[in-house]
Amino acid sequence: MQDRPRTVAAVGGWALVLVAGALVGRALYDDDPLVRIGNAPLVGTADLRLGAWALAAVAFAVVAVAAGQRVASALRWPGLLVAATVAAATWIVLLALTDGPAALTAPLETRYEYLAAVDRVGSPGGFLRTFTELLPTYPTHVKGHPPGLVLLLAGMDAVGLGGAGWATVLVTAGGALAVPAALVAHRALAGERAARRAAPFLVLLPGAVWMGTSADALFTGVAAVGIALIAVAASGPAGRRADGCAVAAGLVLGTALHLSYGITPLGAIPLAIVLWRRAWRVLVLAAVGVGAVFAVFASAGFWWFDGLAATRELYEAGVASRRPYLEFLLIDLAAFCLVVGPAAAVGLVRLRDRGTWILTGGAAVALSAAALSGLSRGETERIWLPFAPWIVLATCALGSSRRWLASAAALGLCVQLGARSPW
Repeated sequence: MQDRPRTVAAVGGWALVLVAGALVGRALYDDDPLVRIGNAPLVGTADLRLGAWALAAVAFAVVAVAAGQRVASALRWPGLLVAATVAAATWIVLLALTDGPAALTAPLETRYEYLAAVDRVGSPGGFLRTFTELLPTYPTHVKGHPPGLVLLLAGMDAVGLGGAGWATVLVTAGGALAVPAALVAHRALAGERAARRAAPFLVLLPGAVWMGTSADALFTGVAAVGIALIAVAASGPAGRRADGCAVAAGLVLGTALHLSYGITPLGAIPLAIVLWRRAWRVLVLAAVGVGAVFAVFASAGFWWFDGLAATRELYEAGVASRRPYLEFLLIDLAAFCLVVGPAAAVGLVRLRDRGTWILTGGAAVALSAAALSGLSRGETERIWLPFAPWIVLATCALGSSRRWLASAAALGLCVQLGARSPW
């Protein structure tokens, strides 16, 4: 009973932000459709689709809600990580399949996406040396990111794994990988019981709607692995294993930064971990790893800071010029509310575990920095996916509640079946 006022306040606040963001976004869209938030606070349109393909997703959701917490409690830890990964990938794919098999690859095949630039790579060195200079000539999503993903897709193409099908496998795997990575980090900081309780909520993340059809899912998974390595390195005994994890974390996070500039604020989480654990050696070794990745790209001709400056200039001159800063602070948060769902909001107000708060609090700081930067005005249903798993970890405070788990699954289904987006 004592949790009821906090629960009501959390759900009420979540709903209020969502409704307010939708109303403000709708008013902006009515005044200027070129702000491109026709289904405010989301990009896209409202479009209810109820077809036979949706039955598989509904069936999976029912089974996951009914058995998720029991399975998460019963499996041995390695088995849980495997099961959670497979279940997350299944949820991602089944949601996308509600629009038919073609919907799995179609969002990655448009002229705005990374695949449209693969043919321009040629020599990797030449591509990197000229990337910033030629940035205005690239597809929209390439303009907004470092060259890492285009380079990766070109490498896949060179070994016979090119095209939208393999790109979909890549981003879906990345999105699913975020689940075990977040669980490993959570276990290292808050213990296995807390991690097990959060596992079903991570699997049924409402934001999975955008995980299988957006490259931001890959960015989410790569960054999550880096954070998990930091958590393991900082939480275990000092030694070669911890040192190896720290360097590996730096290499992975450095790679993530060369996939997306939007990963930068997420550095608040590993920083919070090392400060809490006072793991100064881990911080130094991780920084060496990050620096090594920057050095490799710089030696090949791409300087990250120049790329960021060029991207910001193009962004401010483009659609951002039509999207007012203050209004989109609210719209962006409203879109993110749909990504994490009301269960995460309730979890946050009930959460008392300090280890979990290191992760969720770090993510909240990162989210605030991303919002205040003004570099994410709209489209945060996909752009802010890397922050989502760490906020959702707060659901460990909800115990084994099927009701809140059902709310996450239902929200994901409602968004997928009631909204049509470019991703």
